[in-house]
Amino acid sequence: MMKKLKFILLTFIAVVSFTACETDDDLEFVANEAEGIEFNTSFLENYVLNATVPNNLAERFTWNSADFGVPTNITYYLQGATMADFSDYTPDVAGEPSLRDLGSTTANPLANEIPVTVGQMLALAEVAGLDNDPDSAEPNTGMIYFRLMAVVGDNGLPSYSNIKGLNVELQEQTSGGGSGIMPATWGVVGSGYNDWGNAGPDGQFYTTSETDVFVAYVTLIDGEVKFRENNEWTNDFGDDGADGTLDAGGANIAVTAGDYKITLDLNTNTYTMEAFSWGIVGSGFNDWGNGGPDAKFYYDYTTDTFKVDAQLLDGEIKFRQNNEWTTDFGDNGADGTLDGGGDNIAVTAGHYSISLNFNDNTYTIVAADTWGIVGSGYNDWGNGGPDFTLTQIQPDIYYGDIATLVDGEIKFRVNNDWSSDFGDTGADGTLDAGGDNIAVTAGLYRVWMDVANGTYQLNKIQ
Repeated sequence: MMKKLKFILLTFIAVVSFTACETDDDLEFVANEAEGIEFNTSFLENYVLNATVPNNLAERFTWNSADFGVPTNITYYLQGATMADFSDYTPDVAGEPSLRDLGSTTANPLANEIPVTVGQMLALAEVAGLDNDPDSAEPNTGMIYFRLMAVVGDNGLPSYSNIKGLNVELQEQTSGGGSGIMPATWGVVGSGYNDWGNAGPDGQFYTTSETDVFVAYVTLIDGEVKFRENNEWTNDFGDDGADGTLDAGGANIAVTAGDYKITLDLNTNTYTMEAFSWGIVGSGFNDWGNGGPDAKFYYDYTTDTFKVDAQLLDGEIKFRQNNEWTTDFGDNGADGTLDGGGDNIAVTAGHYSISLNFNDNTYTIVAADTWGIVGSGYNDWGNGGPDFTLTQIQPDIYYGDIATLVDGEIKFRVNNDWSSDFGDTGADGTLDAGGDNIAVTAGLYRVWMDVANGTYQLNKIQ
């Protein structure tokens, strides 16, 4: 009996050993179709798209992680279409992405997001038959559609989320706002501007009256820059030899902090950089320069003018270039005409939008609400001085640089008081009336606020 039991036990061990070896050699995981892929973005009811800011964020698409039933690498693709059933979706061809392939990312719970710009949404909207010409028969409102595709590895089994339709509205305007000037495809990139693209879009160049001659008005910090097309590295210029010549893929260009006018001439393959800014100076603003820098004007290409929103005091002002008295304008006769070295301009306390038009040598000072940054992250909630003022550079688009923030929290408010303010409940980049304080860390920032789309950007450049 004992011998028989030993024989059975040995036989069982042999069978198990053989089976284990066979299973180990043929071990294979099979990925199932993923379950529960859904967007978790707090979408807006309507997206107002302004063609003047194609590089601005329109929406940041976020989602929950896909579950394929096995541990595996996952790649997510955000896709767009103009039909509710995605029947018009066209994938990329021969490695060239189509306008409907909006981005991809490798699985990471902290990176389950893909940003979509105003320009990308506009491209889809135009395919859908929308336009922003108020005189055309085509509508400026409609829907575009999005879905998420999750793939095991790079080319594995695909799974899809439900299709999400978004209402979009193309903000109607005439070409160049009547100025004839348009944003160019070229921009300024670098440690001297936007941390080589990691801190917001490139500094915008604009068309001029000369073909292939472009101009940009930018505030730089100490560092290096290059010029590139379409916010990508397919086509870029540096300068080998620092001789003012544009060299394809050339050396970085060293820059020092300041305000500049940069002219890019692709006819002669040259560029120039000159110190350039306009500002308000006077007893009506900064005690004729003794109380801080002049109020800086920003360029508005839609009107080909320079604009600034500012809080003025009872007193007098002038407009001068580069925070010095080499070139300045006053107004002899108080008739709204810019006169070189002219009389001081009397102003009364209040909040104003001021513009300079050098095409006809005129200026305007109009009472207007001004938006600014307030908080422990800037001015001790107003106890440490006035808010950092933003300027409306195009309709509903407010901009300011460079804001020096400290560790703390901020909000946006009107006219240095609390009659109207925006925070961000959920920290999702959406403006919420009376919302939560926005946490910030110390550094230098370029700030955008888009009240039409209800979004903002705090681009930390240093």
